Amino acid sequence: MAWMGVLNPPIPSQAPQGLISTPTAFEIRSLDCWYGNHQVIRQLSLAIPERHITAVIGPSGCGKSTLIRCLNRINDLIPNFRIGGQILFKDQDLYDPSVDPITIRLRVGMVFQKPNPFPKSVYENAAYGPRLCGVRGRTRLDAVVEESLRKAALWDEVKDKLRQNALTLSGGQQQRLCIARALAVEPDVLLLDEPCSALDPIATAKIEELLYELKARYTIVLVTHNMQQAARVSEYTGFLLLGELVEFGPTNRLFTNPSDPRTEAYITGRFG
Repeated sequence: MAWMGVLNPPIPSQAPQGLISTPTAFEIRSLDCWYGNHQVIRQLSLAIPERHITAVIGPSGCGKSTLIRCLNRINDLIPNFRIGGQILFKDQDLYDPSVDPITIRLRVGMVFQKPNPFPKSVYENAAYGPRLCGVRGRTRLDAVVEESLRKAALWDEVKDKLRQNALTLSGGQQQRLCIARALAVEPDVLLLDEPCSALDPIATAKIEELLYELKARYTIVLVTHNMQQAARVSEYTGFLLLGELVEFGPTNRLFTNPSDPRTEAYITGRFG
């Protein structure tokens, strides 16, 4: 077990919550996270099922974004961030010194809260990742771009606009282009951090429909403040509060028969 950047001594791992009999993409054990001296995640253990949609809910500042950013090591880029515990990705320790963070970020793609296409053409946005991975031939690039745009349910809308600046697309189209950009490098996992918070209801519905289609091929982890969205699209949900995992389980059960009174209080709007 690797303990990179951890000031505290190792502590025994807790068993992760979740359906252990279900194949898992990630097993998180006794995770602690700090920004400087401020601890934002405490002893969080969780198993995330493979090729399902897992939602992470909780009030602002509870550690949701920090949690999913640990899954592709993007938090490594933040000064004074440190982590304790262990995260296994398909049985490999993500924080082992031998693991290349860049490789992890290719396998575990991420889409952020606000659409952030590059100020380039639609085509160049979708081709960006494959180019970095060494794809050079125009025929091959054309095929990858079309395939990724089709996976993101965007091809029919932009096939005649491939040379157009991506920033001229609507907000919903831009967000689907960001999903296409992530999918173009053929990841195993797609992380989404509030992907619909800046979108209108029609664009949100398209994103949700897309996620439902993608789950057959990808493990999807969705951070959302929208509990109705979590209930609509996810199969499993975890509730975080003050950096701790309060409850995790099948979405239907968590929303209709939560086992912890804090979960019930949150989903019924009594706080948060």
